[in-house]
Amino acid sequence: MNPSQLLYTATHEWVYVSESGGEKLATVGLTQYAVESLTDLIFLELPQPGQQVQAGKPLGVVESVKAVSDIYSPVDGEVIEANTALIDQLDRLSQDPYGDGWLVKIRLTGSQLPSSLLDYEAYEKLCAESV
Repeated sequence: MNPSQLLYTATHEWVYVSESGGEKLATVGLTQYAVESLTDLIFLELPQPGQQVQAGKPLGVVESVKAVSDIYSPVDGEVIEANTALIDQLDRLSQDPYGDGWLVKIRLTGSQLPSSLLDYEAYEKLCAESV
């Protein structure tokens, strides 16, 4: 996915929203900035399909040699798929965070996306300010 076409959270998750069969689906992942900040990843915990998630609430955990961090949902909805292949292949998350490194797919509840989501330019500015 093209990072300039995604939306972002201030906690460094990205989201891509598409429509399929009249339903809005969100693909969620960690940004390259987050993955590079964490460095050597050693553990990933993802939600199970069917689990309800809420925007701004934890949906999983990522652990590196430096820190343990919650992964926050950028949207409200139901997890319909988790990229469980990443659990045994964490390098895929580092190598391709916007492609093969996606974490979960969520069926959105409600038609509105949270107003707290950032566009690419605003997210880039946030990252530049945190250095």
